[in-house]
Amino acid sequence: MSTILITGASGLIGKALAGRMAGQHAVLCLSRKNPGVPGTTWIRGDFAAFEDLRQLDAQRVDAVIHLAAVTGGCLERDGLLVNVEGTRCLMRYLIDRGCRKFVMASSIAVVGFESPRFRPLRVPIPGDHPCLDRDGYGFSKYLMEEVTRYYQRQNEAIDVVNLRLAAIQPEAARPQGLYDLGPWALGGVSCMVLSDAVRVFALAVEAPVKPGVRILNATCAKAWSTVPTAELLRHWWGADVDLRHYEQPGHADDSAYDVGALQRELGFEATATLAAIAQARRG
Repeated sequence: MSTILITGASGLIGKALAGRMAGQHAVLCLSRKNPGVPGTTWIRGDFAAFEDLRQLDAQRVDAVIHLAAVTGGCLERDGLLVNVEGTRCLMRYLIDRGCRKFVMASSIAVVGFESPRFRPLRVPIPGDHPCLDRDGYGFSKYLMEEVTRYYQRQNEAIDVVNLRLAAIQPEAARPQGLYDLGPWALGGVSCMVLSDAVRVFALAVEAPVKPGVRILNATCAKAWSTVPTAELLRHWWGADVDLRHYEQPGHADDSAYDVGALQRELGFEATATLAAIAQARRG
């Protein structure tokens, strides 16, 4: 039985993930609030503080799922201190104690869609799309990914999976129709339900160690929308972005993000979101 550390375990994804993994693994939950998940061990603390991490000194940590972060709309300073420096602190501590598997919650917002001025260089947006963020949050997640690259160059045996996570919707949420461009607009059609988010993190942490750094868009293969993707993106961006991909047969409803690498690497497809879209269109 492997030992898995989950940071941010009292959050929405963290609690559900800890519950799924308990029993199959020894699960350590590091968070400020008690997640209250049976079969797990709660460690009260801050992942960004070495003093709190020292509570793990007696534990062997085989893998970490790093969910804790400040989220969208944060101050630039908070994003850099928590998402970047905090991640550096966590990785340094765990690498020094032999941990080889790191599954990190990055964000599809890395590319910069918080701003209505954002225009992707290509669609579907690939995992290696550059960071064009103007607002701080996406930039902090991009720099977090760069921290993982830095440590993997130093420690070539470690396996890092950066999951650029979609917006997480409740199971019963319905897709949207045509709406106007505003801050975070692309997040509204690039979604994943909670059960799928839990599944993708579980797949990533349980996969065999594969040394290197992978950056994977973790969203649905189809847009969370009741209108064809090109219609919505053209409504926002006009002729600024080449939308010919969506004119090909079978691709009219494809996501704005390329999830091919996620399917190839982890064998994952967000089926619950697809079911929600199909139900909305039948209705």
